[in-house]
Amino acid sequence: MSVAFVVEKFGGTSVAGPDRIRVVADHVARRCSRGDRVVLVISAMGSETDQLLRMASDVAADPPGREVDMLITGGERKACALMAMALSDLGVPAASFTGSQAGFRTDSTHSDAKILAITPGRITEALARGVVPVVGGSQGVSGDGDVTFFGRGGSDTTAVALAHVLAADYCEIYTDVPGVFSADPRLVPQARRMDVVSFDELLEMTASGCPKPAMRAVELARTYGVELHVRSAFSWMPGTTVTGEEAMEHAIISAVTHDASEAKMTVSGVADKPGVAGRLFRALADTEVNVDMIVQNVSREGVTDISFTVPKLQLDASRSVAVALIDELGADEVSADDSIARVSLIGAGMQTNPGVAARMFETLAAAGINIEMISTSAIRISCVIRAGDMERAVVVLHESFELDKDPADRASVY
Repeated sequence: MSVAFVVEKFGGTSVAGPDRIRVVADHVARRCSRGDRVVLVISAMGSETDQLLRMASDVAADPPGREVDMLITGGERKACALMAMALSDLGVPAASFTGSQAGFRTDSTHSDAKILAITPGRITEALARGVVPVVGGSQGVSGDGDVTFFGRGGSDTTAVALAHVLAADYCEIYTDVPGVFSADPRLVPQARRMDVVSFDELLEMTASGCPKPAMRAVELARTYGVELHVRSAFSWMPGTTVTGEEAMEHAIISAVTHDASEAKMTVSGVADKPGVAGRLFRALADTEVNVDMIVQNVSREGVTDISFTVPKLQLDASRSVAVALIDELGADEVSADDSIARVSLIGAGMQTNPGVAARMFETLAAAGINIEMISTSAIRISCVIRAGDMERAVVVLHESFELDKDPADRASVY
């Protein structure tokens, strides 16, 4: 077996307590004994980030972003120090590093900081001395010298960024599931683990509800050509490889995803004239509302309706913006609906198979599930439905497209 230079990221459940930390340390020790060079990126232990956020809300109604970042990044620092101790106890030289010590320079946006540059001098120096660097994930330092946090899933981003700047052979993302699946296995027990998935497919999956790995990390990996392996720290199975290469005989549909985190807003009776939609969505953008799907109805008698989806957490802000523009838009009313969900089919092969959309719609209709909005890309079809129908929709779509089977055994014509 050839030796490798790898960045390994371990999520919170993988290092949730002393026993789990020792298990991971033993895994790293065995890799090092084979001659592999390893850089570790560690998330906060278990649910510690949530616990710290609850403590912040207990002491302040509106805690300053700077202090929130200082607080929650402490979870990763604690975990990486403990991991370095566990490795040292096994005779593996190791040293823990904060994000700033690892060279991550970011902008000053708290709780959602963007990486501007990485100067990993201390990491490369540690590697040259035969020391395993253990880096606290999801953190860096701004130009003002303040600690910054990358947001949820930011440790994945840390790992991919390090794999790129260090020119590692690949980056392994260890979670509590053994790879990327054709559907959420909690909803579909027959969901199939995918051996290989393309960056484009995984990006669409993470954008439409697949929680792991973080979409931002997948984007970064695709941009810089970092090969990803998504694996389980509990079974150590091979997992799923994510690459930029498409299989020669690619499955038409790879997965079905779901997302219940969005709400739908409708601005009714809008004047159908140039600039109206631009005014509405510019105002939403200036309020940093993240709009997803947009549908504008056919104009009747000079007016139309515009419906769009936003994160539920931004629903109140979106409604305030739209209500404030009613007179300017010539609208009749603004309505909101937080009882929706989205189901999506993902597959690089669908762009050359025109029957996919028809089969999706027929399958949902046969199950008595009404479609309220439709959105498409080259490799994705998404439908907004009632939230109460979401789980059933995932199950029937997974069955209809035979996603539990090997791609070679599925029906080829839709």
